[in-house]
Amino acid sequence: MYPQPLFAYTTHVHSITLWPGKPIFTALLAALTVWLPLCARADALPALAADPAKSGFLLVFLWTLLSILAVIVLTSRFKVNSFIALFIASLTLGLLTLAPADIVKTLKEGFGNTMASIGLIIIFGTIIGVVLDKTGAAQSIANYILSKTGVGKASRAIAITGFITGLPIFCDSGFIILSGIARSFSRRGKLPMPIMAAVLGVSLYSVHCLIPPHPGATAAAGIMGVNMGHLILTGILVAIPTTLAAYLFVKLLGRHFINPVGASPQSAEPAAAAKSLPSPALSFLPIVIPLLLISVKSSFALFKVAPDLPPVRLCAFIGEPVIALLAGALVSLLLIQERTKAHLNELFTEAIDKAGPILIIIAAGGMFGAIIKATGVGEAAGKMLATTGLGLLIPFLITSILKTAQGSSTVAIITAASIVNPMLANLGLDSEPGRLLATLAMGSGSMMISHANDAYFWVITRFSGIEPNHTLRFYSTTTIVMGCVSFAFMFLLQFVLH
Repeated sequence: MYPQPLFAYTTHVHSITLWPGKPIFTALLAALTVWLPLCARADALPALAADPAKSGFLLVFLWTLLSILAVIVLTSRFKVNSFIALFIASLTLGLLTLAPADIVKTLKEGFGNTMASIGLIIIFGTIIGVVLDKTGAAQSIANYILSKTGVGKASRAIAITGFITGLPIFCDSGFIILSGIARSFSRRGKLPMPIMAAVLGVSLYSVHCLIPPHPGATAAAGIMGVNMGHLILTGILVAIPTTLAAYLFVKLLGRHFINPVGASPQSAEPAAAAKSLPSPALSFLPIVIPLLLISVKSSFALFKVAPDLPPVRLCAFIGEPVIALLAGALVSLLLIQERTKAHLNELFTEAIDKAGPILIIIAAGGMFGAIIKATGVGEAAGKMLATTGLGLLIPFLITSILKTAQGSSTVAIITAASIVNPMLANLGLDSEPGRLLATLAMGSGSMMISHANDAYFWVITRFSGIEPNHTLRFYSTTTIVMGCVSFAFMFLLQFVLH
């Protein structure tokens, strides 16, 4: 039996009128993605009608779907702040499905547990990103890579730059930071700016959707109980072929594209600024050191090295993602020339101000997930979905449809993780590799489709100075390829992990 809700309600619905629009249509498609497999057997609906317990499940399932729809509508149609939308949906769903004594407790636990699992990771990752931006280290990395690839392969240089600098920097911030460099590369390499913008956009986007400390992947890892270090390393492994496929697809689309190339001379980086850039070796350190520390710890776990040995204990400590990113943040301070207390405080304040709203939204997503889990609907749905044999396709489809509907990859993956987590046992994914693969499947789904309802779409368009139809043609279509390639590679990876 499901808990008695605070408010009584009737099962008779007179009429519900929804305004026309793509968010609603796609949200209903998201509901059908979960609902149709549940009804795949001919006797499913009669059984639900005959059994009161199953009828209770149907009603709770309906409220859950409507709460997800509410998040989509509030954020995409009414432009309500994501935290407010998630809180309204969480509280309303709790009032409709949970006992009064459990509502506030569940809200607080979901919010607090999520914040505890990802808070420091995002703060230290943001510090690294801000320092790379303010010190010119990102530009130093880009110039170094271009010197190795050659001006004739400027698109390849910007793709590699986006991938590497995107590891600690969020995709929208990364694009803003690197857009001037992309325009300069476009001019020097005589390549159309829409191609360069799409290449940079997808290279940043692939790591943003799959790898912590980016907010969606980090939040999903916290909700799903995934080892953060394993997710970082495996996410990079999946992101590499995804970025390569995206790069090749953009190049294929742009083979016969004719457009005025490059930016004006003013967009090129000034020579005076180039002289004051930090060295490439020093610029790479804040990115490489955390990855190296996490890799060493994960290697010890993979090869089952005796954990009691002092060196192993030390590596296990410094290889924790929080400590590894702290080490990267400390090393990044070497890039700062003016190390006065006022200047350092200014950088730290900017980083924390930037991380704060992201943390609040992610924690709200964890709160929403806790309410959904407490209803029991995810576990019950998982038992029915277990007979469909869809497995990893379920988290992928749910996330991709949520992403397409409301635009935010972070909200999509947080919401999907909240839905999928209770299903894991029945989908055959309730193991460490299974949870890791399910999280990656949601990361793959959160890539597609990025279009006009995604803020990142407009960041690419406006900071590149290109037309929206060019962004749709070269970037949005490529996100479909990215999601499919990422999921296919992850699907093959399951045979190695198992």
